[in-house]
Amino acid sequence: MGKFLEEFKAFAVKGNAVDMAVGVIIGGAFGKIVSSIVDDIIMPPIGWLIGGVNFSDLKITLPSVVIPGVEQMKPATINYGNFIQTLIDFVIIAFCVFLLVKGLNALSRKKKEEPKPAPEPSNEEKLLTEIRDLLKEEKK
Repeated sequence: MGKFLEEFKAFAVKGNAVDMAVGVIIGGAFGKIVSSIVDDIIMPPIGWLIGGVNFSDLKITLPSVVIPGVEQMKPATINYGNFIQTLIDFVIIAFCVFLLVKGLNALSRKKKEEPKPAPEPSNEEKLLTEIRDLLKEEKK
């Protein structure tokens, strides 16, 4: 049991697991923000433009079955309006992630393209270069 706990501790404390957990938490919060933007800012004007339709209210009501002696249940509905809003949420989130990845790739390419400066010669190399130059002048 002790070895199992040590392995779990090594996994949980590893940077990749922590980074992944932070990414999941931030991704969830980002999803809520996008849902709010779609539900509260984007969809109301679209609904107004198409005649005051609220996409959340779009649904198909299936006929209810009446069984004698059994309490009447609410009719089942197919809520395709919620599906439309979820689809729009997905498209916006996917677009934002695409832009983020594209930006990160551009930054990493710029870092790779930057030429590294030539290394500074050591003191010994400088001294040897001076000696060489002096010897060349004496030969002339």
